[in-house]
Amino acid sequence: MKYYSLNNKNHTVSFQEAVINGLSPDKGLYFPSKISELPKTFFENIENTSNEEIAFEVIKPFIKNEIPEKELKQIIKETISFDFPLNKVENNIYSLELFHGPTMAFKDVGARFMSRCLAYFNKNKDQKNIVLVATSGDTGGAVANGFLGVKGVEVIILYPSKKVSDIQERQLTTLGQNITALEVEGNFDDCQDMVKKAFLDEELRHQNLTSANSINIARWLPQMFYFFFAYKALKKFNKSLITSCPSGNFGNICAGILAKKLGLPIHHFVATTNANDTIPRFLTNGVYEPKPSIATISNAMDVGNPSNFVRIQEMYNNDLSEFKKDFSSYTFTDEDTLEVMKNIYNQYNYIAEPHGAVGYLGLKKELKNHPEAIGFFLETAHPVKFIDIVESTLNINLQIPEQIKNVLSKEKKSIKIKNYDHLKTIILTK
Repeated sequence: MKYYSLNNKNHTVSFQEAVINGLSPDKGLYFPSKISELPKTFFENIENTSNEEIAFEVIKPFIKNEIPEKELKQIIKETISFDFPLNKVENNIYSLELFHGPTMAFKDVGARFMSRCLAYFNKNKDQKNIVLVATSGDTGGAVANGFLGVKGVEVIILYPSKKVSDIQERQLTTLGQNITALEVEGNFDDCQDMVKKAFLDEELRHQNLTSANSINIARWLPQMFYFFFAYKALKKFNKSLITSCPSGNFGNICAGILAKKLGLPIHHFVATTNANDTIPRFLTNGVYEPKPSIATISNAMDVGNPSNFVRIQEMYNNDLSEFKKDFSSYTFTDEDTLEVMKNIYNQYNYIAEPHGAVGYLGLKKELKNHPEAIGFFLETAHPVKFIDIVESTLNINLQIPEQIKNVLSKEKKSIKIKNYDHLKTIILTK
C-alpha cells in the first residue's frame, strides 16, 4: 500500500515511511492510494467474528506485508485489550463507550497502535525517533501512556496552559522517562501550529521527527475499529444506522467515513461541534473559513482548523453536494451541553461527560430526519476526567477508577514555553 500527499499526489511513500514521517515534506497529510471494499461475507458474518479478527481484516489492506501477519495480530491484540460497550440510553439511541482503556479516552486505541508499529519498525535500528504531539485534552495522556518506555522513542507533548482538565494534565505530565510535557502559553491551535512548523524546519530534518496526532496515518486508521464494533452490536436491529461524533480535529469521524468506503453500512454521519463551528459554517455557506479556537467545557474539541477535514474532502472528491448526502454537522453551546447532561441523567440515569453530551445532541437532531433509523454517539472519555463539571452539573459524586487514582498522587513535571524557538531548542537537546 502506498500513501500519497494530499498536496501532491505524485509524492508517495510506504506505510512505514508515512508513520515515521507523520507529515509529508510539502505539508500534506498522507492518504491511502487505494480503498477497496471488504468482502460482503465479512459483513454477513461480523456478529460471529471477534473484535481482534475484525480489526485485523480492516487494517490489513492498509499495511500489506510491511508488518508480518503474526506481528500485526499481536499489535492489534495489545491495542484493543479492553471493552467497547454499547449502552442503550433511550429508544433507538446508544452510547458507544470508548473510555475503557488505560487512560480512559478513545485515543488509547490510536496511540497504542501507533506506538507498537513504531516499535516494530525500530526494533533492529539504533536510530531514535522524536514523537511530537499537540493535545487539546486526551491525546497527550493516551500518547504518553502508549509510548512510555518504547525503545528508541522520545515523546514531546505540547498542551495549552490552563485549558486541559486537572486529570488530563496529570496523565501527560507525571510519567517521566521518555515523556516530556511542554506547557504552552496559548491555545491548542498554537500548539498544533508549532508542531507543524517543526516538521518543516530544515534545521530539524535529521532529528527523525514524527507526529502522534491524528494527522499520523497510524493514529488515524485504527479509529475505524470502533465503527465496525458498533455495527456488529447493532446489526440485529436491521435498521438504518446513524452515528454522531463529537468532533475537534475530525480524526474519529474521518475514520468512520473511511470505514463506510470499505463497505460498512452506516447511512449517515454527524460531526457535532461545540462553539468551534468551522465545519457547520462550511456546510451552510460552502466557505471554509477557520477561526481561532474558543475555549469551552468540551475542551478536547476546541479546534478552530481541524486537520483531518481535508481527508474527508478527498474521499468525496471535494464535491460538497455528494458529501452532504452522507454528512451533517451541528454546533452547540456550553449551555446546551450542560442542560442535556442533566436531562440524560435525570431521564435515563446515564452519566455523559461534555463531549459525549455534545455527540448526543447532534444525534438527536439528525434522527429527526431519519425517524426509522437507530443511532449511536461516541462517548469519548470517562466522566471522571471532567469531574468538576460533571459533579457540579449533576449534583453527584463520581467514583475514581484505579487508572485515575494512579496519577493523582504523582508529581506534575512540565516545561513552560512561549514560542517556537523554545520548542526547537528542546528538540535539539533530544
